[in-house]
Amino acid sequence: MNKKTILSGIQATGSLTLGNYLGALNNWVEMQEEYDCYYMIADLHTLTIRNNPETLKENTLKLIALYIASGLNPEKNTIFIQSHVPAHTQLSWILNCYTYMGELNRMTQFKDKSSKHADNINSGLFTYPVLMAADILAYNADLVPVGDDQKQHLELTRDIAERFNSLYGETFKIPEPYTKKVGARIMGLQNPTAKMSKSSQDPMDKILLTDSPDEIRKKFKKAVTDSENCVRFDRESKPGVSNLMSIYGIIKNKTMDEIEKQFEGQGYGAFKTAVAEAVIERLEPLQNKYNELLENPDKLMAICNKGAKKAEEKANRVLKDVYKKVGLVIE
Repeated sequence: MNKKTILSGIQATGSLTLGNYLGALNNWVEMQEEYDCYYMIADLHTLTIRNNPETLKENTLKLIALYIASGLNPEKNTIFIQSHVPAHTQLSWILNCYTYMGELNRMTQFKDKSSKHADNINSGLFTYPVLMAADILAYNADLVPVGDDQKQHLELTRDIAERFNSLYGETFKIPEPYTKKVGARIMGLQNPTAKMSKSSQDPMDKILLTDSPDEIRKKFKKAVTDSENCVRFDRESKPGVSNLMSIYGIIKNKTMDEIEKQFEGQGYGAFKTAVAEAVIERLEPLQNKYNELLENPDKLMAICNKGAKKAEEKANRVLKDVYKKVGLVIE
């Protein structure tokens, strides 16, 4: 039976957070039995901001290791580096010619990143959503795991695909979002109204997957809560506590009602300690595997080279069809 195809990726910038793990990687592991999964290291997307070249190379290898350490089996998933498959950029140029300026002007992430990088508002940052569309459409992905911050980009991808299909006949599948309701959005520890982000300037706002047990305990101890001192789930009036409950619930597989009963009358001190220890326990085998993998970079590259070869075969079939339909002369 043919499996549906899933495509996703993470930019090779900085260390991944607990939010990346619980909101993305953890879900990806669950998908690998049911879907034909393509997971890339989105190194081309990182170029919209200025990177230290050596750091980018290092982060790319670390991200591959984190993918695998998190439970992604290279034999069950296609793991590859985006820049190793030229079809991404080749298809992106074609799709740029079928994307309107007005559509790109409406992208909220462009506005947000422009405000943060006012000294480097480049055209790559503006057309980034088109490259993302090419990433997805090159594999005729049925489903794309997306958080709230990427839904607008997926909608643009769907619009571009439908526009192209209406002009040239059925070419692209129209991708659907795959969103897991629980744990889809882990918030910051210091700002629980915003998503936990690896780009956050406040180190206390995020738990990195490579943090030591002592660092994790310290960050959870200082996590923002409220003055009620009652473990109760309420996203509106108790965002900090609710975020900690979500983290604990996902790791311990408990409902919010069960967590409320477990910590009834215990206050925030005991609750924060329990959350920290649960996270430490979950991350320990991941960190051990991660460190082991980094000791053998050649093995990591062999996995990515194998993945790139498989990805390229699939993406090139789509690209060849697109080239034919728009009238390009191909061999």
